[in-house]
Amino acid sequence: MALIREASAGYLTNWAARLFARELERQLAPSGIAPAYMPVLFALADGSALTQKALARRAAVEQPTMAATLNRMQRDGMITRRPDPGDKRSALVALTPLALGQIDAVERVVSAINTLALEQLAPDERTQLLGLLRRVIGVLEAQDKQLGT
Repeated sequence: MALIREASAGYLTNWAARLFARELERQLAPSGIAPAYMPVLFALADGSALTQKALARRAAVEQPTMAATLNRMQRDGMITRRPDPGDKRSALVALTPLALGQIDAVERVVSAINTLALEQLAPDERTQLLGLLRRVIGVLEAQDKQLGT
C-alpha cells in the first residue's frame, strides 16, 4: 500500500495540502484567522463584495461549507453581510476593516510558508512545479464542468 501512496498524485497533493494547512493554522492562530478563511480573504481582499454563491464557486466549495465558514467569519468580526440590491433574496459579503487590516500579514505568512516548502527546489523547478499543478488543476476543473458538478 505504501508504494501505491507514493505513486499517487492525488494522495501526495492531498498530503502536501494538509501540511500546508497545518502550518498556516499554526502561524495564523494568534491572529484568529483559520485556514478555511483564506479563500474568502483572498476573494474579497480588494474591498469588493460578493454573494455567498459566488464565493462558494470561486473557492470551489459546497454552499453549506461556505455558509458555515461565513458564519464563523461573521462571529469573528471578519465579514459583514448586506442586502444585494440586485437580488433581495441574497446578501453581499464583504470584509470588515479588521479583516482588511490583516491581509498584508496573511500574505506574508503565506509567502513564508511557500518559501519554506519550496526551498529545496531550484528556481526553474519551482516554476515547473507550479506550471504542472496548474495543468493538473485545469484538467480536473474541465472534468468537473463537463460532469456538471
